[in-house]
Amino acid sequence: MVAVAVNPLPRWRPMLRGDVDAVAAIEASAYEFPWAPRIFRDCLDAGHKCWVLQAVDGELLGYGILSTGANEAHLLNLCVAPSQQRRGLGSRMLRHMLDLARMYRVRRVFLEVRPSNPVAQAMYERAGFNEIGRRPEYYPARRGREDAIVMAMELLAGEN
Repeated sequence: MVAVAVNPLPRWRPMLRGDVDAVAAIEASAYEFPWAPRIFRDCLDAGHKCWVLQAVDGELLGYGILSTGANEAHLLNLCVAPSQQRRGLGSRMLRHMLDLARMYRVRRVFLEVRPSNPVAQAMYERAGFNEIGRRPEYYPARRGREDAIVMAMELLAGEN
């Protein structure tokens, strides 16, 4: 009999205050203009749905933050550690955040994405998001500001 090594799947769990430094480190490695650690703490304090994806060895692989209210949700941040990208984790994390939105009986989910991030745009489109507008000069950029593409996804009544 031959033993086959199985790579166990990472697990989702709620973000804890003790995760903020690791989450902020992922953020800083992934983005040129990262959120400061205090923003993650503020999200936890505000009661947003803050989740991390954790490997079996305890390493944090990514995170997602969702705010909900009035039958709507806003995906505030979704990030996979650069060393873990291109493994399907971003799509898996997005599905988890959409499942949370459904659990909270949300009808519509919004997000912003940089026009300079076509990989994220394509992932959101594959999931069912559509562009509904632009926010001029929303993001800081190396040369001034960059617009945001605003995307939305309707969650069907039968899904809730």
